Amino acid sequence: MSALDAYQQKLQAQLNEWKAQAEVLKAKAEGASADAKIELNNQLEKLKGLQADAQGKFDELLTAGEGKVDEIKATVEGLVGEATNTVKSLLDKLKS
Repeated sequence: MSALDAYQQKLQAQLNEWKAQAEVLKAKAEGASADAKIELNNQLEKLKGLQADAQGKFDELLTAGEGKVDEIKATVEGLVGEATNTVKSLLDKLKS
């Protein structure tokens, strides 16, 4: 397996994990207060946008030539970091 194949598998696993986490967070947000629910739903929408961006970059990675891989990986890593922070923030708000 090439390094690119391994990276693609890692990214696909991350995308799948985010989708699952978003569903869990959405269910938990339903039980929150009205104000908290609004904030949580806004954060969930942000997470969905990040997921869509990451999925788009993943799709681009699948067809990219070797020359564009590093550029795409850098963008994806930024999206991963931002989405991870958003998930952590949502989890913290749900614990409050």
